[in-house]
Amino acid sequence: MIHMNKSPKNLLVLFLLSTASVSCSIKEGSQDGAPEKYTKKWDEIPDAVPRDETKSKYGNPDSYEVFGKRYYVLDSSKGFKQKGLASWYGTKFHGQRASSGETYNMYAMTAAHKTLPLPTYVEVKNLKNGRKAIVKVNDRGPFHEGRIIDLSYAAATKLGVVATGTAPVEIRVVGNKEEVVAGVDDQYIDENGKLYVQIAAFNTEANALRLIDDLREKKFHSVRIHVDNNQGKLLYRVRIGPMPTDNVAEKVLAQLKQINLNNAKIIRYN
Repeated sequence: MIHMNKSPKNLLVLFLLSTASVSCSIKEGSQDGAPEKYTKKWDEIPDAVPRDETKSKYGNPDSYEVFGKRYYVLDSSKGFKQKGLASWYGTKFHGQRASSGETYNMYAMTAAHKTLPLPTYVEVKNLKNGRKAIVKVNDRGPFHEGRIIDLSYAAATKLGVVATGTAPVEIRVVGNKEEVVAGVDDQYIDENGKLYVQIAAFNTEANALRLIDDLREKKFHSVRIHVDNNQGKLLYRVRIGPMPTDNVAEKVLAQLKQINLNNAKIIRYN
């Protein structure tokens, strides 16, 4: 049972947290697991794309209590970083309500966190294998000592956490409106010296994702979306990379032009 002040808002939060977050936090021994049929390989799973969203009406009480411990929801996620263990949750909670009011979908790139505002987008890095993924935090948990984030099944697959159950990770907040600097989404500022092949740019995420799916069907790897935010207008750039050498970039560019993607070009960040 989670104890909160009994305002109408907090009574609803009490219901949401007790039906979603706590159940996620005590999944061990409760017959949670992976879906029987899941065909995507880890490098075929697209990241969540950060976007400007209003805070959840129900998922952000000032504080809440689980197992006798009180947690205080952060007012801001700006600059937030954390290291600890990641775990994951799957079939048992698929289709149930998350703390944000959204429905938990184990095939979506989402996660649970104890104190970040809902929703928040974070980059999760598996410190064992170096894999990274961007997820949308829309739930509460995990409530086991040392664990800092509970990943959806898809996110855990991409990061290589499914087989081990837990993994040491580092998380950092990305893509929130608060973090937009000089009109460019902070998550998608490329590091110095990175080389990419840019294929196209779209005004809608849906069109970008359709192109990514098509490219992956044609066996192109490391396809990703880079999002520019120009005074609130988002531009979704589809790119392949980073490339290890100019020679590799030239070969990829030639392959793209063979399938009539003639506007593709090589870009470098110095």
